[in-house]
Amino acid sequence: MTPLLLTLLAPLVGGVALALLRPLALAGWLNLAVSALTLGGAVWLAWSVAVTGVIEEMSFRVDAFNVYLVVLTAFVGLTTSIFSRPYMRYVCSTGKLGTGSMRVYHSMYQAFMLTMLVALTTDNLGVLWVAIEGATLATVLLVSLYRTPEAVEAAWKYFILCGVGIALALFGTVLTYFAAQHVVADPGAGLTWSALYERADELNPTVMRIAFVFLLVGYGTKVGLVPMHQWLPDAHSEGPTPMSAVLSGLLLNVALYAVVRLKMLVDGSLAGTATPHLAGAMLMGFGLVSFTVAGLFLHRQRDIKRMFSYSSIEHMGLMTFAFGLGGPLATFGALLHMLVHSLTKSAIFVTVGHATHIAGTQAIDGIRGLIRTQPAVGWSLLLGVVAIAGFPPFGVFTSEFLLLTATMQSQPWFTFALVSGLAIAFAGLFRHLHPMVYGPAPEGQLPVQANMLPVLLHLGLVLWLGLSIPDFLAVWLDRATQLITGTHLL
Repeated sequence: MTPLLLTLLAPLVGGVALALLRPLALAGWLNLAVSALTLGGAVWLAWSVAVTGVIEEMSFRVDAFNVYLVVLTAFVGLTTSIFSRPYMRYVCSTGKLGTGSMRVYHSMYQAFMLTMLVALTTDNLGVLWVAIEGATLATVLLVSLYRTPEAVEAAWKYFILCGVGIALALFGTVLTYFAAQHVVADPGAGLTWSALYERADELNPTVMRIAFVFLLVGYGTKVGLVPMHQWLPDAHSEGPTPMSAVLSGLLLNVALYAVVRLKMLVDGSLAGTATPHLAGAMLMGFGLVSFTVAGLFLHRQRDIKRMFSYSSIEHMGLMTFAFGLGGPLATFGALLHMLVHSLTKSAIFVTVGHATHIAGTQAIDGIRGLIRTQPAVGWSLLLGVVAIAGFPPFGVFTSEFLLLTATMQSQPWFTFALVSGLAIAFAGLFRHLHPMVYGPAPEGQLPVQANMLPVLLHLGLVLWLGLSIPDFLAVWLDRATQLITGTHLL
């Protein structure tokens, strides 16, 4: 069995088995074991890519760009399943979920992981579209898991908005296929990304411009770009917390990955035209608007999960801006930011899950004095927010510093907007954080059995990446940078 086959088969078989397994205690452990097997396959796959270069099997293609996202997806999937096992058992013990709902949760968890891994590894733009649509369907069931009126409403909102977005992406994919028919001799290879990339300069620039508009708006809906972001806060606030961790930490990355892959085709087709940087300019525009609007909305939130969902929109806007800016430094910084944001935000949502159980509410006004009630949860939330706000020595500071440096070098007039946005987001996070962590604890607030291992792993890695990026990771990200921009940074 090849490492790619193992990485994809583990969640597929695991999802089917979890749909049939009835004992809840075994289901949690099996979900964890399947996630561990998936991570093992992903690490094996990464090693194979490091040794042999690009791996191509059937209609799948793994290179330096997507393999690091595969490992990240599998790793966060494993750590979230470690948190999920006791957390979901506690939720079930409160009567909010029954045995059938738990089977749906565990099977859809693995289905969600499978669709993301397929989206990352496929070489076919049609399969990419199908996989991202599959991820939408899996998460709709997870968002509506509690079956409350608010959860059902959030699921429908998610389904409708992302359904419209994915329909637009489908039209963009069809236009890309139309452009390919005049270039690629084999009609069956008209949606093969590697074949299109080799002959991107021959694709019709007018058709590719129109296609990218639809693709950016379509997949940008899944990224959470403003103004297509309205589903994201509701999905976070009404779905189970483990789903929020993988949704914010992983799915948004996968959608942005799809946009960047397609931008590479458009850039090739527009080279030599009057608007060679049109795709980058569009990404910068959407990214800057999303970054600014989300930072402002942080100040208005009353639900802790909605607050951190807007933080995710802010950071995805920053990454989108960086990929649009282009160049090796900005691209390297964006790739690093994808990594550290995923690790930090998933750790924050794990902590938020425990904090809401301690307080018995998701309302920010009801969460107070966490350091007094349960110091491990309080300090973890404090450190997580410090990290995501971009304070040194955490890795988010490193990636944001690289992005600001790249902006000052190539587009200095945007520097003030970025610094102002970071300051606004910082103020929005910390105005809510202080009373939640240091405020007087309400009477009757009791500690819970918290599983802080995922938080320690994630924040420890983010701290390590802030202090020193290991050589193997730097080389890895530099290879991905060279693939995207055509130029090495290191």
